[in-house]
Amino acid sequence: MDLLSVAKNMFSLVGKKALVTGAARGIGKGIALALATQGANVVVNYRGSVDDANALVEEIKAMGREALAIQADVSKSTDVNRMFEEIKTKWGGLDILVNNAGIIDYATFENITEEQWDRIIGTNLKGQFLCSQQAVKLMPQTGGRIICIASIGSGGVGVGFAQLAHYSASKGGVVGMVESMALDLAKRKINVNTIAPGAIESDMTKGALTDEATKAGFLSRVPKGRIGQPKDIGAAVAFLASDEADYITGTVIYVDGGWLAG
Repeated sequence: MDLLSVAKNMFSLVGKKALVTGAARGIGKGIALALATQGANVVVNYRGSVDDANALVEEIKAMGREALAIQADVSKSTDVNRMFEEIKTKWGGLDILVNNAGIIDYATFENITEEQWDRIIGTNLKGQFLCSQQAVKLMPQTGGRIICIASIGSGGVGVGFAQLAHYSASKGGVVGMVESMALDLAKRKINVNTIAPGAIESDMTKGALTDEATKAGFLSRVPKGRIGQPKDIGAAVAFLASDEADYITGTVIYVDGGWLAG
């Protein structure tokens, strides 16, 4: 095989079956489209708008891939179990799980309620745990990929965000969980990694980025000089899902435009 043929086949996900949680919009949509571009068939998980999910399914099908939308609240084990039963029935298995579903809720530390804490942890951390446990059961003996979305504000790198102690705790938990998961699942040939986005334009950040002063503050920290896009996260996910990333597991990849290097 010549070098050109090798290059064309790099990062191929043709025939792979992927689930992206929280995929109907924003970063999740960017991830789903990136996986489909590389050849994967994609389950679009959503909690809210079925219209957004169905529109994405049609977009993926127009690319020549298989796609289906499944509604499920990842913080609820009954919903998660039902979702994976449907995937098993319709597709027979799963090769790639991207734990993207997440929520945010601003409150100063002293005003965070127990309900807020439980809701953030339930979706952002427990949801990734529940989905990962079920995904492992559907992955083939030849291996699989679990990719968890955290945040640059997940601890240990000197980046904190005011009014987001509960959110940062949930994302820091993801990083710690992935490191242990990678060890437990290596024998199953399942790679587990984290992607930690910096400032990315999405529904979650829309409120902050519409404020010009806040946006300027973010940009002042980013050497690349621009706010990231969902496709930037999608590209990193597609790489980690590919065979070329086979020797990468238990790590965090920061997709932040150079924020941490600044």
